Amino acid sequence: MLSIHLPPFSPLYLDLWVLLILQSVALVMGLFAFGHALTQRAEAFQAAERMTKPAWLGITGGGTFALILFELLGAGSIFWVAGFVAVSVYLVDVRPRLIEIQRGPRW
Repeated sequence: MLSIHLPPFSPLYLDLWVLLILQSVALVMGLFAFGHALTQRAEAFQAAERMTKPAWLGITGGGTFALILFELLGAGSIFWVAGFVAVSVYLVDVRPRLIEIQRGPRW
């Protein structure tokens, strides 16, 4: 069974609580990005002049997997950071463009 070891709630452990919150938020971001990429039409990715839908599913899925598998302060922290960057690029660059393409021009 998976057990989570939480640090004691004390000002001395504030840095660990911040990292725990950051990791949790990053995981939610990853799951949201993968779910969003999964529900979009493949033609929207081509119309937005971005990579294909399978490519973004692989990127966001791999990034989310890295966020689940590795920790920010662990031995594989570089993979965690790479996963976070991949998910963030989708959310900041690709997702707004897909929404704009599917919504149409706004007056």
